[in-house]
Amino acid sequence: MSDSGAKYRAKQTVVNLSLALAACVAMVALVVIGVPRDESNRIEEVNYSATVDQARASSDLPIIKIKPLDGWWSNLAQLNTQSSDAVINFKAGFVGSDVKYIGYTQAFEGNPTWLAFSLAGTTIIGSYEYASYKWDIYQSVIKNDPQKTMDYIMVLNYSKNDYILLYGIADKSEYESFANEIVDGIRKASSIE
Repeated sequence: MSDSGAKYRAKQTVVNLSLALAACVAMVALVVIGVPRDESNRIEEVNYSATVDQARASSDLPIIKIKPLDGWWSNLAQLNTQSSDAVINFKAGFVGSDVKYIGYTQAFEGNPTWLAFSLAGTTIIGSYEYASYKWDIYQSVIKNDPQKTMDYIMVLNYSKNDYILLYGIADKSEYESFANEIVDGIRKASSIE
């Protein structure tokens, strides 16, 4: 008799453990399904135009202001006067549809070390010209999947040691549109001086 009782208790332990496991899985599923999640965009929009105007006024630097493509909005606009590499720069970023992003850095009195550090891990693959301004195009030597923000960089040396770096994740035509806007901004600023 004790042999059949031991078999019964062993069988019940497996059944009880299985039921307890099923109950735990059901409770986790209820929590995952039942708890509301915030699906809103966590990236805040910034007032790019106002920030550029304020940065120009406070620094007296010829910071370029561009008009982004339709449907694109700015998530970053800031003047960096205390950067660790001692190169004063203005950075801006724009978000487009389909998780596209284009950012630019306008560096004042950049040096070869700063430029080399900014282009680390890339190699030149071509150029793009607009209104007598030539952008050098760099691409990452490592094929990243998914693509990273600094995998494709357009570089414009527009005045002595002043540079603009254009980078992000977008279509070639969108890069070119931003590059054209930047060049138009440079031309407009130089005609005012």
